[in-house]
Amino acid sequence: MRFTHETLPQRVVFAPGEATTAVAAEVAALKATKVMLIAAQTEAALAGRVAAGLPVAVRHDEVVMHVPVDVAERARKAAVEGAVDALVCVGGGSTTGLAKAVALTTGLPIVAVPTTYAGSEATNVWGLTEGEVKSTGVDPRVLPRSIVYDASLMLTLPVEMSVASGLNALAHCVDSMWAPRADPIDRALAGEGIRGLARGLPAVAADPAGLEGRQQTLYGAYLAAVAFASAGSGMHHKICHVLGGMFNLPHAQTHAVVLPHVLAFNAPAVPETERRIAEAFGSPTAVAGLAALREALGAPRALRDYGMPEDGIARAVAPVLAAVPADNPTAVTEQNLTALLRAAWEGRDPA
Repeated sequence: MRFTHETLPQRVVFAPGEATTAVAAEVAALKATKVMLIAAQTEAALAGRVAAGLPVAVRHDEVVMHVPVDVAERARKAAVEGAVDALVCVGGGSTTGLAKAVALTTGLPIVAVPTTYAGSEATNVWGLTEGEVKSTGVDPRVLPRSIVYDASLMLTLPVEMSVASGLNALAHCVDSMWAPRADPIDRALAGEGIRGLARGLPAVAADPAGLEGRQQTLYGAYLAAVAFASAGSGMHHKICHVLGGMFNLPHAQTHAVVLPHVLAFNAPAVPETERRIAEAFGSPTAVAGLAALREALGAPRALRDYGMPEDGIARAVAPVLAAVPADNPTAVTEQNLTALLRAAWEGRDPA
């Protein structure tokens, strides 16, 4: 039992039905007087309600998946020209990612209000895309000072998107079991995150307007993100970052498709970890537990359904091989990686 664990400094507020009041309190604690509100056009009305009463000086709605560099530069310019002293972002992972891009160069504090289960709000990881290459990094400046979780904001998130986003969170848990910096605390958080997601997501699918399922899923997604922030990015996330950047694939759906293939690839090499994941699912095996959950949810199955070309399999192999951590539980070769990517592209069950 020898390890070093770092807990990130951040306030986390679970406030179902009370986002407006909670966000105002967090902004007041920062003593901010000129806020930049970041939210996509599609969430403008929701963001307006959440930010009611805030000293909003700039509203910015150019939010693009994978945060292209030119989009980030325009947001940074808007923040500087508006002389803002805090950022409030309301939305999913792309919105949080844009706020992080602004914070990376300005040092402005972020109050994050998630409307999906992406988890970016609980990490100090940033990502920017230029051309077909997505770059990521770690920097304390991008960690939001506060998160306000209000499950009622998720009630209108469609079931299909809720499933994909929740499985993205589940991927954080699985990667946190064997990522480069994974430790016993990360595995404990990830295991509880799997339990929360495995309980919450079926409840969301069965009753999209029910608050309990949304709260359980949000709880699991938060734990998943905290574990991932500590453990680092494993094989699964390296694959998805390469594919997302190269082919502009939707983030959550890509993670949902790739996850069962990476789990089946790595699980046999780490039997103790496999048992931990299986127990969290309440299943005889980890692979069977995830498969049963995906079947119940009607999860995304094939990368080709989301725009990845077949010749992209061969194109992705070299950059993925270069990115996968050297200590991945199963040795990664050109041959077995190609087989994994083809299975994910076709939507076959993992071997």
